[in-house]
Amino acid sequence: MEINENIVKGKWLEIKGELRKAWGKITDDELEKTQGDLQQIGGLIQQKYGEGQETYRKKLSDIFDRFEEKKDQVVDRIKSKLDT
Repeated sequence: MEINENIVKGKWLEIKGELRKAWGKITDDELEKTQGDLQQIGGLIQQKYGEGQETYRKKLSDIFDRFEEKKDQVVDRIKSKLDT
């Protein structure tokens, strides 16, 4: 799973909120310590919930993909405005 680092930095508060919704036992402090690193987030999920990699990877991927799609939509809108 590969995520654009700029998206993580720019949307970290929103991403953390989505992660907390999915895995409520994880605290903001714990997420901050991961600094958005997906492997560390995955390890934290395994530690707190005992979920297997396939389970949490799918959920993580879905969350991060939503932010990737939002970024692409914004870029497309900006480009279309510039073209007119």
